[in-house]
Amino acid sequence: MITGGSPSLGNFALFPYVSCPGDDLNRCVFPKKARKIHYNADSIKSTPGYFALTLSSGIASDMTTAQHTSLFRFKFPTSNNASSSPLILLDLTDLADSRQDNGSISVDATTGRMTGKARFLPSFGSGSWTGYFCADFAGADIRDNGIFVNSRASADVKKLAISRSINNYPLPGGGFIRFKSTPAEGILARVAVSLISSEQACKSAESEIPDFDFEATQKAAEDLWRQKLSPISVSTDGVDPSLITNFYSGIYRTMVNPQNYTGENPLWESDEPYFDSFYCLWDSFRSQLPFLTIVDPASITQMIRSLIDTYEHEGWLPDCRMTLCKGYTQGGSNADVVLTDAYIKGLVDGIDWDKGYEAVVKDAEVEPYDWINEGRGGLDSWKTLGYIPAQDFDYKGFGTMTRSVSRTLEYSYNDFCIAQMAKGLRGRDADVEKYEERSSNWRNLYNKDQKSFRIFDNGADTGFTGFFQGKYLNGTWATQDPLWCSNLENTNRPCSLQNTGQETFESSLWEYGFFVPGDQAALISLYGGPEAFVRRLDYLHDQNITYIGNEPAFLTVFQYHYAGRPALSALRSHMYIPSNNGLPGNDDSGAMGSFVAMSMMGLFPNPGQNVYLITTPYFPSVSITSPLTKKTATIRNINFDPTYSAIYIQSATLNGEPYTKNWIDHSFFTEGKELVLTLGRNESGWGTRVEDLPPSLSAYEGFNGTVGRGLGKRGRRWRRNKEEWVGSMGSVKFAEFVSDEM
Repeated sequence: MITGGSPSLGNFALFPYVSCPGDDLNRCVFPKKARKIHYNADSIKSTPGYFALTLSSGIASDMTTAQHTSLFRFKFPTSNNASSSPLILLDLTDLADSRQDNGSISVDATTGRMTGKARFLPSFGSGSWTGYFCADFAGADIRDNGIFVNSRASADVKKLAISRSINNYPLPGGGFIRFKSTPAEGILARVAVSLISSEQACKSAESEIPDFDFEATQKAAEDLWRQKLSPISVSTDGVDPSLITNFYSGIYRTMVNPQNYTGENPLWESDEPYFDSFYCLWDSFRSQLPFLTIVDPASITQMIRSLIDTYEHEGWLPDCRMTLCKGYTQGGSNADVVLTDAYIKGLVDGIDWDKGYEAVVKDAEVEPYDWINEGRGGLDSWKTLGYIPAQDFDYKGFGTMTRSVSRTLEYSYNDFCIAQMAKGLRGRDADVEKYEERSSNWRNLYNKDQKSFRIFDNGADTGFTGFFQGKYLNGTWATQDPLWCSNLENTNRPCSLQNTGQETFESSLWEYGFFVPGDQAALISLYGGPEAFVRRLDYLHDQNITYIGNEPAFLTVFQYHYAGRPALSALRSHMYIPSNNGLPGNDDSGAMGSFVAMSMMGLFPNPGQNVYLITTPYFPSVSITSPLTKKTATIRNINFDPTYSAIYIQSATLNGEPYTKNWIDHSFFTEGKELVLTLGRNESGWGTRVEDLPPSLSAYEGFNGTVGRGLGKRGRRWRRNKEEWVGSMGSVKFAEFVSDEM
């Protein structure tokens, strides 16, 4: 699973040798950098629960897994007249070479069992963690075993404790085992890991893969994956097989992280589930976790309980967490969005929502000492000035003093989400008003006079004026070019968590200019109305400013819905996915996979709201069975075109009745409704009226002179018994706004 930051995990690696030259143990090459060899690219095979490749040495390796235990099978060549005494090495290392001091291993002379531990760094966080292992071998008689350190090995020494060394690279060290023969069926290595102890790792290995049965273990893994993937089925008539592969691969990727570490948490005792590898919520809140809410609500429920339990014991909801360590906060306190999304979509099953609400309110009200790891920084300024200042004076907590614009925009949305949760909890009316008001703080960083020039194209004017911009404590504007940190810039400008970074995180002012997920109506008005909004959104995409391989781009693909142009969202979706061969970029623990899956499914979430934006699925039909209700929701295309020329919705029915809204809520899945879309080659008037647009905190204005009623406190009605929005909006004709053809 690819993540941002440094490589993750990859602990206690195995490395097989055909033999040692001259049958001399010390002539084998042990250090990791020196022993590396190529693999045959055409030998790679990967399916859920299985991976295989062949090394250039001729060793064929394949592997499968249970929950805590992996099973490796190595088949050694016998036709090269080499000595038939293969060797397998276990290295006290990890993928990122982050091993710290006190790595250790013990080798049993008789059985060959290896046990030990090492301490490592997290790949995107603070602190360190200790992993334990238990390795057993089967398939051939043992010739000898022992330990290696640096470039030498010994069968006479069975224990090793090793430091990191002083050269910022961990010393090579670990254990080895040699065999007397090379059986045709291969040699098996069973390796279990634990965060508690080697003894617990051994118990997991013996219970999960007791007989070293590779085929049975692989089948069990495949069966579990089939069960996980089973809620979604698609009609594939006429669909390019590569799109089908990309779709299901995307779904598969959504289910790798976060990981269930229940029973493996040494930090505190609890009866609650413990999930790890929230990697990071800034990435996953946008589509991955909403996707799992549809297809795997039981796991999401456990994740929510785990997040709340982490708050209970650590004092804060994590924004990023890996291998027992606190990860870095990239922007807002996005667990607020995750909890709200689960709450408004009706997840219960043991979740203490009062405690969850307490946790999100703490994010909004209390500044932690280390807000680089949790919560929010700059809360004094947030509450008094209504924005996070550039170069803020913040003596209460500490973090990288950058990202003032993106943090302001993200804090605004975090507060919007807290208000949504407060609406469903009795006695929180004052909180609803407070957090709705704070959710509009994004307005305070809008510089109506800010221009944008194509700084990489002889300074030509983009033609657009008015952008969010950093602001100092005294109210004067900071200066960040709107195209800095965009996809167009190639200057290696620091745009991430560096202390020399910009006022936006991993993205430009151009892109963050659209991040107002709770009040798109107000943003559209700010930019001059729907036509001006669409022109600006078109420019973002057409000029290659946005990078679809990073998460802030996701929602911008579908924000045309809010301007009454859902057809353009479909157009952008089809522009990006085929051109990127399905996966747009770094998968970020399933974030990219979920973007692909939900885009191809035709329903994209605006997380923290009970809203899915409707576009055309990439298949004749898509069916999703709710694991909670066992009811099956179906999206069916009439006039499906496998060339994807007819991707524009002409009309729709929901359960047989005409349906004109360009969005749908979560009851579509839980109640098993049927959405039928009639498609055509031209943009139509479907989903374009004000009453068809998704909910927004403010009223829609400027739509051909008609003002719609927003879902703020004057224009909303809350049905507590059903937990759903009921909004009444005015009507408008779009004859002058919607073009007849693309």
